[in-house]
Amino acid sequence: MSKSAILVTGGAGYIGSHVVRQLGVSGERVVVLDNLVKGFRQAVTTGDLVVGDVGDYPLVSRLLAEYQVDTVMHFAAHISVAESVANPLKYYGNNTCGTRALLQACAEANVKHFVFSSSAAVYGVPVDGYADETSPTNPINAYGTSKLMSEWMLRDVAAVNPLRYVALRYFNVAGAHPGGQIGHSTIGSHLLTKVACEALVGKRPHVSVFGSDYPTPDGTGVRDYLHIEDLAAAHLDALVYLRGGGRSAALNVGYGHGYSVREVLAMVESVAGKSLNIREEPRRAGDPAYLVARADRVRQELGWRPRYDDLQAIVSSSVAWEHKLLKEPWT
Repeated sequence: MSKSAILVTGGAGYIGSHVVRQLGVSGERVVVLDNLVKGFRQAVTTGDLVVGDVGDYPLVSRLLAEYQVDTVMHFAAHISVAESVANPLKYYGNNTCGTRALLQACAEANVKHFVFSSSAAVYGVPVDGYADETSPTNPINAYGTSKLMSEWMLRDVAAVNPLRYVALRYFNVAGAHPGGQIGHSTIGSHLLTKVACEALVGKRPHVSVFGSDYPTPDGTGVRDYLHIEDLAAAHLDALVYLRGGGRSAALNVGYGHGYSVREVLAMVESVAGKSLNIREEPRRAGDPAYLVARADRVRQELGWRPRYDDLQAIVSSSVAWEHKLLKEPWT
């Protein structure tokens, strides 16, 4: 009998592709399901790529059986907060309903383990700007609500099925593979470091600061910026945890300290030795002023040990990746 596989939905996207790469290095058998609307074939460095939608129940059911899948890692989702405010049904249709179809297929196929790409957006606006796993979940946009609804579905499915899960609530992911193998290539991304690096190399005319009057030290939003390689490693730690009999859990993934928008942009300028064209814009709907992780549990439960907790390292890998894309564009 061939080795059981891990199905990675959205595995050609930014976060999923970094997890796929680490799974390959670890010797896992991987099958990636991605519709390539935002993802790239070049990003899939190991396993088989199947082009399709996570909400395609017949396709997902066939893949679970054909590859003898015992673990699913689910990344496929729309992720723009601003877009979710403007078009909430798009997010409920893709993120929530797509996850519902996936979970039905998993339950019927007796999938054992499920690692879910959730978000700190499930917390909304914590009173003191910090969120731990016991903080109230009160999302303020459809993106966060769609992720929280998926967590609820996971909880309820796991209560009546053998499936166990880890939902990882990400804070602000950034950076690229330190060796330059893969990175953030999404067209039209709204993530700050990506936008800043594209402005740096001339792909955008400027970088906008959305809100400079927040109650923070410099007036701009503060976030917990997390290196993509550390985030990817947390998924492999979750896999080991579940295989070892760990109980279902929702866990924050972050460093526990934040940087402001201005601090990130200043680091981009420092690393590149070049000034950015920065414009101040009004606040965006759905953006909290301050959002930083309390993430002791992920260290305690999964044994997660971040290696790249350094803003300069995050930004340096992002700048290097953007220069590489300028010479060798992904299509």
